[in-house]
Amino acid sequence: DEQKWLRCSGKMLFSIKILKSSRFHVSRGCFRTHACNENTASFKTNLRAEQQRCRCEASPVEFGEYHPLKPIMVTDTKTRRGARKGSTSSSSSSSSSVPPSDPLSSMLDGTDPLSMFAAASGSESHATSHSSSLGRKKREKEEEAVGPDFEPWSSKRGEILSRFTTTEKLSINLFMGSEKGKAPSPGTSAVSEKVRTRLEELDDLEEGSQRELLNLSQQDYANRIEELNQSLKEAWSSDQKVKALKIVIQCSKLLSDTSVIQFYPSKFVLITDILDTFGRLVFDRIWTMCSDPRPLPDNFTVEDVNDTAKETCLNWFFKIASIRELLPRLYVEAAILKCNRFLTKSGIQETLPRLTAMIRGIGDPLVAAYARAYLCRIGMEVAPQLKDNLNRNFFDLLGTFRQISGETVRNQLVLQRVEPPEYLTLYSPAINWILQCIAYRAPEPLLTEMMERCKTLGNNALLLNSVMRAFRPEFVAARATDFIGMIKDCDESGFPKHLLFGSLGRSLACADPPESERLTILNEAWKVITKVRSPQDYINCAEVWVEFTCRHFTKREVNTVLADMIKHMTPDRAFEDAYPQLQSVIQKILTYFHDFSVLFSMERFLPFLDMFQKDSVRVEVCKSIMEVFIKHQVELTRDPVILNAMLHICKTMHDSVNALTLEDEKRSLSLLIIGFIRVVSFGRDFEQQLSFCVEARATFCNLEPVLVQLIHTVNQLAMETRRVMRGSHSRKTAAFVRACAAYSFITVPSLSSIFSRLNLYLLSAQVALANQCLSQADAFLKAAVGVLPEVPRSISVEGKLRSSESFLLDFINNFLATLLVVPDHPEHGVLYLVRGLLNMVQDYTWEDSSDAKVRVYISALPLLAAMSQESFLYSIPEVDSNETLYGGDPKFLSEINKLCETLIGQILDHLKALSRDDSARRQSALAFSLFAVLLAHGELRNNKLSQLAVNLWNLSHKHGHCETSMSVRTLESIKHQAQQPDTAHLSDTVQRLALQSRT
Repeated sequence: DEQKWLRCSGKMLFSIKILKSSRFHVSRGCFRTHACNENTASFKTNLRAEQQRCRCEASPVEFGEYHPLKPIMVTDTKTRRGARKGSTSSSSSSSSSVPPSDPLSSMLDGTDPLSMFAAASGSESHATSHSSSLGRKKREKEEEAVGPDFEPWSSKRGEILSRFTTTEKLSINLFMGSEKGKAPSPGTSAVSEKVRTRLEELDDLEEGSQRELLNLSQQDYANRIEELNQSLKEAWSSDQKVKALKIVIQCSKLLSDTSVIQFYPSKFVLITDILDTFGRLVFDRIWTMCSDPRPLPDNFTVEDVNDTAKETCLNWFFKIASIRELLPRLYVEAAILKCNRFLTKSGIQETLPRLTAMIRGIGDPLVAAYARAYLCRIGMEVAPQLKDNLNRNFFDLLGTFRQISGETVRNQLVLQRVEPPEYLTLYSPAINWILQCIAYRAPEPLLTEMMERCKTLGNNALLLNSVMRAFRPEFVAARATDFIGMIKDCDESGFPKHLLFGSLGRSLACADPPESERLTILNEAWKVITKVRSPQDYINCAEVWVEFTCRHFTKREVNTVLADMIKHMTPDRAFEDAYPQLQSVIQKILTYFHDFSVLFSMERFLPFLDMFQKDSVRVEVCKSIMEVFIKHQVELTRDPVILNAMLHICKTMHDSVNALTLEDEKRSLSLLIIGFIRVVSFGRDFEQQLSFCVEARATFCNLEPVLVQLIHTVNQLAMETRRVMRGSHSRKTAAFVRACAAYSFITVPSLSSIFSRLNLYLLSAQVALANQCLSQADAFLKAAVGVLPEVPRSISVEGKLRSSESFLLDFINNFLATLLVVPDHPEHGVLYLVRGLLNMVQDYTWEDSSDAKVRVYISALPLLAAMSQESFLYSIPEVDSNETLYGGDPKFLSEINKLCETLIGQILDHLKALSRDDSARRQSALAFSLFAVLLAHGELRNNKLSQLAVNLWNLSHKHGHCETSMSVRTLESIKHQAQQPDTAHLSDTVQRLALQSRT
């Protein structure tokens, strides 16, 4: 067919022969509109019939006087003085004559088509400084046209790669060329030899050895492309610029391969990454050449670029213009489009229309669509103000829509077993991007124009879908009813209507349509959605419209939507393949319904939750519900609907805990359940509150933090009962607080944390004492003393092992303070709890170098001193402590004195042992602590005790380890007390201490 077509014009055939003998090769795609050449597709059809079927609509040329096939005359080529060695500078002038009817006949007069760049460069005029300033300001304003509200291509990259996948085997065909060198001919100049060598290398680029990689998986293909990207960077860094260009050209050629058509969008993303890298490397290289001796400003003009940089930039464009095939020449030139700024002021403005016209030579509509998308992407980066070029690309794209339903495409789809709806979705990323560029900050009338064009094309579903996704949601929402009418008129076979309603729903989720139309819109949309047979397609669309329903309607409509989802997703357990969409539905409902009494009153909400049968997903959904509940449920509640539903959700989270659950996960679940427990309140119905805690204890028995919270809740409940009764319990309330104490006494032993048990035993004992439950308090305290031997020497704190000594000392000091108000049991003798605690301390296995036991003894002395007073420092109302039971009885005081003497003896023995072990610092600290206790609580009128105090003072200062400031403040305090009438006996002690200090 091609030979027949060529015979129609002998002149044209002769032109082709001339071209083959030159260094410039024109792709056949350039002059055969929408006919696929050997590098873009392999369609073998009748050219004349195809030309009639695929002819674009005639329209006037909007690119000024320029035409891509217009002849250009080279008038001069010479070496510029002072330029870099081996570089050339060209100046040319173009003819303004009308091009002949034969687009290739201009090649017969010896013109060089590469000189278009030199012509553009030579025709630049020098502007005045005033006009340069105005132009610079205008350019800065134009460059600011793309703001942060424009969604960049990088944000779409991951979505495309994850969406357009394939299980078919892929291949990569590379013609990387030979690396051999050729000796220069005698008599040739250095410049011409370098040019000849470069041209031969470019020939090797397209005539070299073939490298073919077959049977690649999708991941292998992506890895190979990434390897090529790295090879490009390595070649560039090693100054192998031609090799880098070869890699880019060969990768660009891969975009003509549509053998695995469903993977094409992902292939486009991977390969354009390489093109972007190449464009950035070339621009940075030329920028660097312009930065010597001073950096080039961001808003530079052509006048700021030196000759060397200009010639280097021209050289790159010349190399790219010599690429034979259309597709790589187009892509590579678009990749370095930004470099036109170094050559001419209007270079980008002139080049974009030419590249747009070149795309018309690509026969495959899918390949052409993505080429236009890439050109629009580059255009938005370098010249976002040139909206006309974006429009021209879009209108050209519309002209190719007839090809999509043509025989050639249908045969290709049959061969690859691809359905038309799936094929049409391959266009979505390209069309969406082009329309996004056009619609960016576009006025609202433009949407009306696009809608009219959709109607002109018979409401093309693919185009209509992209229009709804590209324009601002406010514009789409205002015309929602019109869009629904257009969707109804679309052909169902090519592009499913539920996809169109999905796009419309995304816009309505962001913007509100007129209030009077909302119910009609929902009804019309759901009529189509509910008829979708595929469960996956159904849930993808329904999930979008849930937000619109929640946003504008009540629980009645939402409940109806949930019922319809359950109906579609339950058969054949279709919900198992739609967990992400179902989770999204829950999140959207929780976003708009914060009143959980309304939420749980929906009949279908909990059955909807039952569709989450996978444990991990089910727990995640429950966690999301709990997080929203804790955040928005600020008031206490006793609503049985809320309590039953939340208990069910919390139980689901609790039951997911097993031996493999991480501690962080347990902690997270515990915090959520605790948040629920804290907002449950039955008011004055204390018995119902206790019953709830009993039920919760049985339900959440595997989460220790929850049990701790329940014990605190019950203790708080007992104190609330005391507050209501004002400290005087009736028989009923007394029984109730004893029941609370029993709850705690039963629950505390189930805790694994030793210090949690100790602290809760002590806290519960204090609560029991406050409520006059003396036997319960006694039981708590005895249980705490019995747990002390189980305390390990080290415990884990935030994942690190720490000594338990400091925690144990804090607990014992708190315990001793509580014992002051605890009356002795009549059957166990005097001070039986104090003796029991001290015996446990004595029997406990302390560390060898620890003074903790002696510190406990020192801490016990102030307690015994307080117990010997006629009236205690503090007491509990309605509770008779030892001051009332014994009333200063001599036998009681004698027991206290004996115990004090025993403790002091144990302390002094330990101090003597420290002197033998050369532990002077520890000895000084303990001696000073005992001295402070004797000074504060001892009867220093007793000469023996007074002398002991003086000796301890001396011992603490013997080795000079006692702080001087502490000693000075202590002496000043004693002198002050000695001046009081009731403590005048301290004056003698002061004199003795002062004497020892001077000594």
